[in-house]
Amino acid sequence: MADRDRNPSQQRAPRPNNSTGSIASFLRKLHSHALNSGLFTFFISGSILLLLTGVTVTTIVGLIFFAPLMLISSPIWVSMGTVIFISAAGFLSICGFGVVVAATLSWMYRYFKGLNPPGSGRVDYARSRIYDTASHVKDYAREYGGYLQSKVKDAAPGA
Repeated sequence: MADRDRNPSQQRAPRPNNSTGSIASFLRKLHSHALNSGLFTFFISGSILLLLTGVTVTTIVGLIFFAPLMLISSPIWVSMGTVIFISAAGFLSICGFGVVVAATLSWMYRYFKGLNPPGSGRVDYARSRIYDTASHVKDYAREYGGYLQSKVKDAAPGA
């Protein structure tokens, strides 16, 4: 009867609907009902070790029973594995190259249409640098080309 006469301010907040809140409440309930944390730890550790022991024994017994079969059929498995590996590597390489070619063609299309794709500023800067360098080399060759020609004529007057 005392429960009915509670103030609304003393009532519990509604339970959260998200998964984190439900997990936290589950862990709180589990912790409150736990008999002994040492016993719980022992149970969990023992279960993990028992599972690992079972996996190890199963693997060893499987190898003992299937080793002769693997030894007899190994030429088939090795050649089949090699063929599958080379086929998969070739297929993935072709797909990768196809993606790279498609991306490159798309970038070039947008660049030549004037849509300024990412990196187009660097390409324009590199193009202007190459053009400037080529024009400087041409000017340098014009300046010093005559100088070298005159030196050749001085060295070999009959040439």
